[in-house]
Amino acid sequence: MNTIRVLSEKVAIRIAAGEVIDRPSSVVRELIDNSIDAGATRIAVRIGRGGRSVIRVSDDGVGMPKDDLLLCIERHATSKIRDLDDLYNINTLGFRGEALASIAAVSRLTITTRPKGSLTGFRLKMAGGKLESIDEVGSPEGTVVEVRDLFYNVPARRKFLRTPRTETDNVIDVFTRIALGFENIQFLLETEEKVLLNLPRSKELIPRLSLVLGRKVAEQMLSSSGRMDGVKITAYIGSPDFARSRADRVYVYVNRRNIRDAMITKAIIEGYGQRLMKGLYPQVVLFIDAEPSMVDVNVHPAKQEVRFQDSAGLFRKIVQVIDTGLGKTLTQYPVETARTRHEHVGEPVQISWQETMPGSVSDILATSPEDYGAEIPRSSLLDEEVRLLGQLNSTYILCEGREGLIIIDQHAAHERVLYDKLMKAINESSLEVQTLLLPRTIEVSVREKRVLEENREVLLELGIEVEDFGGQAILLRAIPSILENADWELLISQLISILEQNRVRREVLLDHVIAVLACHGAIRAGDRLTDSEMESLLQQLNEAALPTNCPHGRPVLRKITYYELEKMFKRVI
Repeated sequence: MNTIRVLSEKVAIRIAAGEVIDRPSSVVRELIDNSIDAGATRIAVRIGRGGRSVIRVSDDGVGMPKDDLLLCIERHATSKIRDLDDLYNINTLGFRGEALASIAAVSRLTITTRPKGSLTGFRLKMAGGKLESIDEVGSPEGTVVEVRDLFYNVPARRKFLRTPRTETDNVIDVFTRIALGFENIQFLLETEEKVLLNLPRSKELIPRLSLVLGRKVAEQMLSSSGRMDGVKITAYIGSPDFARSRADRVYVYVNRRNIRDAMITKAIIEGYGQRLMKGLYPQVVLFIDAEPSMVDVNVHPAKQEVRFQDSAGLFRKIVQVIDTGLGKTLTQYPVETARTRHEHVGEPVQISWQETMPGSVSDILATSPEDYGAEIPRSSLLDEEVRLLGQLNSTYILCEGREGLIIIDQHAAHERVLYDKLMKAINESSLEVQTLLLPRTIEVSVREKRVLEENREVLLELGIEVEDFGGQAILLRAIPSILENADWELLISQLISILEQNRVRREVLLDHVIAVLACHGAIRAGDRLTDSEMESLLQQLNEAALPTNCPHGRPVLRKITYYELEKMFKRVI
């Protein structure tokens, strides 16, 4: 039987370091927090190999005298709190005094600092938690922290690090999340090869939002605010048009500290209600300013979780703030889902064929035969002869079959047709590509641009050619001809989301991407179709491999039998 022993200081500090520092992005977060607490107006971060080889964070903050420099590397040495009561009145990002000691224990650490008003500075060097030297040096005011060879003395932790590319993405995410909360500070992020993000100081948040989220997303954001006892909530609410399949663009700040909180994310989604398609997440930046005594930030080693005094009340208030903000100008958001298409419930419905604008839906529904009769031939889809009745609410195609009424979702039907056409063309290397005479400029974030660059070959296979246009812009040079009418800014945004989360086999990735392409290229709910256009769509649907469902699994059609209709009208019991 093993006996209980007290751990050595060396082992204890490495265990503690593992709780606070688990990857390069953790180092970046802790060092930036320190710079902000030091009153910096400019913070620059430089990384090598995703932070595995070097992380360098410099600032123009207050700096440290020699005595504080020696103390800052000791465990639980902090200027932020003095006693237990201070834990419930925290106004800074850091407060435990663990970060620098933890970083020093698992790296080669150099700190160069010069206090404001001092003529000289000091440089401290450590390796594996051991002090090597401290010297007087000339340096600018502020502090520079350089971390080299992270986890060099903890091989088990080092082998769990991801590729430099993935670690760089993690650093970009952490850097971005902090920078969005402090628009009054200039932030610079660069690798050994290039500048990734340069965010100038700003008096307003919108310029910062434009640089991080993209101009188009930021321009359509709505602002909304509300108050409850001791708490102010301010939300910048993105259009449902730019919703994503992940919650990576939900930014939540409590007293400017970025946190991740499932309860708050749920409240945001509930605030969107039926404006947001199920399974998608909006782009939202939410600030919660609360009395420090109402928030407990000392519940997680990385300080990314907090506990609220009145979480139920906060939940309700966030829902209200989001709902109120969206309610101001709901007409700005032409989002149509199955839950929001019934504007005329209770009014008589007229079923009719209506002419479309030249060159719109007719072009999308490129017909094969010159003309179709009123009857659709027997097929694998309908398995019976049907008669076209018309269009309902510019969304559904109505047909009469042998057994009753057939209702077809025109968007889902065309989505299935386009998916099959795209998949067939790609598999047979016969996809028609249209080179744009005037390439389109699309704004993306730094991280999104990296995703596009990494998946360039996949995009080319899909007939999509993009090119770096400097800064936070790309040029769209070529697209599949079949999708020339798609909203490519929105489509590129959703493609990036798919590419980011699908690091899987090429076949699986292509399937996901083609489904998104088909969705964006298809006719929409609200598009009026002529009888020939509806007949053309039905004929093409009959030839689809899986005509009963769209590529995302939604049903394409529903049948109501004559017997069910007779029961509705009490003609039979």
